[in-house]
Amino acid sequence: MRRVVVTGVGMITPLANTAEGTWQNFLKGKSGTGPLTQLDSKPFNSKVAAEVKQFDPTRYMTLKDIKKTDIFVQFGVASAKMALADSKLDLTKEDVHRVGILVGSGIGGLRVIEEQHAQMMEKGPGRISPFLIPMLIVNMAPGQISIALGLKGPCTCVATACATGSNAIGDAYKLIQRGEADVMFAGGTESCITNLGFGGFDAMKALSTHNEHPETASRPFDKTRSGFVMGEGCGIMIMEELEHAKKRGAKIYAEMAGYGMTSDASHITAPDPSGEGAARCMVNALKDAKIRPEEVDYINAHGTSTPLNDKVETLAIKKAFGEEAARKVRISSTKSMVGHLLGAAGAVEGVACVLAIRDQIVPPTINYKHPDPDCDLNYVPNEAQACRVRVAMSNSLGFGGHNACIVFKAYQD
Repeated sequence: MRRVVVTGVGMITPLANTAEGTWQNFLKGKSGTGPLTQLDSKPFNSKVAAEVKQFDPTRYMTLKDIKKTDIFVQFGVASAKMALADSKLDLTKEDVHRVGILVGSGIGGLRVIEEQHAQMMEKGPGRISPFLIPMLIVNMAPGQISIALGLKGPCTCVATACATGSNAIGDAYKLIQRGEADVMFAGGTESCITNLGFGGFDAMKALSTHNEHPETASRPFDKTRSGFVMGEGCGIMIMEELEHAKKRGAKIYAEMAGYGMTSDASHITAPDPSGEGAARCMVNALKDAKIRPEEVDYINAHGTSTPLNDKVETLAIKKAFGEEAARKVRISSTKSMVGHLLGAAGAVEGVACVLAIRDQIVPPTINYKHPDPDCDLNYVPNEAQACRVRVAMSNSLGFGGHNACIVFKAYQD
């Protein structure tokens, strides 16, 4: 099996429109959540969101292309170009048939669906935009990245709800490992804070109702948590076959070591209360990585801030790691700062893992003030912790029972 390393990262989040800016704000414990501004909040129970601010797509795309793309695609193209610049990969010297894209989205172009439906109802089907279908379909994020950069290798997408970003990274890892590509752009992107998207999650009582203090509305593992804060953004990493990266003298953030995925086969939205599926997913990822539970230094938890998810994930970590190792490992939820980015969540959290390895520091779980007896592990409360981070794991648990786990380790030649 070929070894796979991470050589470039790009992010757009509610904390910053760059990977490094987001990371530094993670370490500061800064909240990116606030009052819902993209919509009229009056009809909703939840009135808070984690919105991307001051994103300028013209820095990355022409006006012509912007008019033909939904925001989730624009986030994807921008993050891919940032990751490319960070990696210093010179595509003019690459065999573009060996460079691919695997970028997913949980929901895709919901905004354009709503806009064009309103247009049709008001003015008739003849006024529907001819760009509607290519603007809304999930695969257009990797498609537009491929077109923008001239990449002709594997080009596909994943749509596994909240597990999307992690599945995309894991699947890209396997493509390189098997020799089907030398370089992959991998991650997830999402932007669906719309009346239908926000209203749908609000109707199922999944969103936080801590409206009085929006910056503290996302409080994973805290006893007073009431639901997740809906967010938007994108995370993309450039993954390379090790010898390819070494040959061009690339900087290496970390090595990807393992990948696991399972299904709960239990419920359309709720995790299996036993935690069996999530635990088995972690066990599979560690087995793939040939890493023992006690060797894991950090877990970036799915940690959504919903009552059931955080309880079940805690139970799953105990089942997968054993009681002793579970109590020693540092666990944090960066969703406490950027909310739940849905299909982009696992990708942003994967980037956080490789940067934790780079800087030997673990980001905190902010807004953690009221311990919950059902959530009794070390969640790195409120302040980042400098420590040894040789192995980092990221969990993603999606609607439909999709579980994905990715494992990174410090690179050693």
